[in-house]
Amino acid sequence: MRIAHVITRMILGGAQENTLLNCEDLLREFGDDVLLVTGPPLGPEGSLLDRAVARGVPTSIVLELRRAIHPWRDAGAYRHIRRVLADFRPDVVHTHSAKGGILGRAAARALDVPAIVHTVHGAPWHPYQSAVSRRFYQTCERWAARRTDAFISVADAMTDLMVAAGIAPRERFTTIYSGMEVEPFLSADDHRASMRRQLGYTDEHVVVGKIARLFHLKGHEYLIAAAEQVIARDPRVRFLLVGDGILRDQLTAEITRRGLSDKFHFAGLVPPTEIPAYLSAMDMLVHTSLREGLARTLPQALLAGKPVISYDIDGAREVVRPGETGYLLPPESIEPLTAAIVELAADLALRERLGSAGRERCRERFDHRHMTREIRRVYERVLGQGRGGATRAPAQQ
Repeated sequence: MRIAHVITRMILGGAQENTLLNCEDLLREFGDDVLLVTGPPLGPEGSLLDRAVARGVPTSIVLELRRAIHPWRDAGAYRHIRRVLADFRPDVVHTHSAKGGILGRAAARALDVPAIVHTVHGAPWHPYQSAVSRRFYQTCERWAARRTDAFISVADAMTDLMVAAGIAPRERFTTIYSGMEVEPFLSADDHRASMRRQLGYTDEHVVVGKIARLFHLKGHEYLIAAAEQVIARDPRVRFLLVGDGILRDQLTAEITRRGLSDKFHFAGLVPPTEIPAYLSAMDMLVHTSLREGLARTLPQALLAGKPVISYDIDGAREVVRPGETGYLLPPESIEPLTAAIVELAADLALRERLGSAGRERCRERFDHRHMTREIRRVYERVLGQGRGGATRAPAQQ
């Protein structure tokens, strides 16, 4: 097959790593012709473009393709994407993210590409937006859905969200969990002793980790609020924050105000290859985000044998099973978060039981090779149905 992936930007992120691994697998395992079409990786999150080049993934940079809405620049991005696709002549265009998804599908449909697939990594609307913003994004997604043959959701929760918003009927969605290189996480504890020494932790410390950008809706403020109560109940607990972002100074000031500076460690921006080592230093992972498709940190932690405490949002419940792999808590809650951390901190056997069950639950379903095989089956199904199938309503010209 000739397959073009279109994504807004290749920053360090779950959707981007998912897309890159899929491109690599298609090239290596199936011998497909692949082209990655993306905008510049602007922002503080870091870039995956160097890895794409190093691993031999053909890439086309669309300089006009940016995350922020800008009508004139977006029109230029559409024209540029259309030219790139016209030259490449793909059998499949597979889009990701809001901006890349809308412009990529529009260009692919204008060129009558045989198969147009879109992955829903996370909906572009959420309850913390204004009603006007939500309606705008939903309208855009309905428009793009008429130019889409099949949807892939990274969690059942994403399908539920899209169907409830009237984007497309349920039968057009297939859930395929976002794949990753599982082996480094399965062997993460090989790094535990050295990583804990490097970070200044002793054997008595119980380390609570959070891996997320220091950004709005990631919920660091709830963890900090809970930490004050946790330390009062169990002084052995320490907190390790992996990630960076615009809220670094604000969060640091809040930690200082609460007298917790010696309890928190900011690791900063960490390359994806180092995440297993940081997980090895942790005794549990906390996920307090308020909006996420299915955060990769959840299966990553479970693959590393670490139990997870997560707010019950989006796809979290598909991997975090209460009493089996971790705890699911009401979003924004503080006291339940405190109680869960204290309970896990006090019980090594419980941590090991939950972590072990999580590892077995995630071992196969989050392997990138399994993901790519399932995605390619979607391509084959759509190409087999042909444009004459009843999978899509006609686009309005």
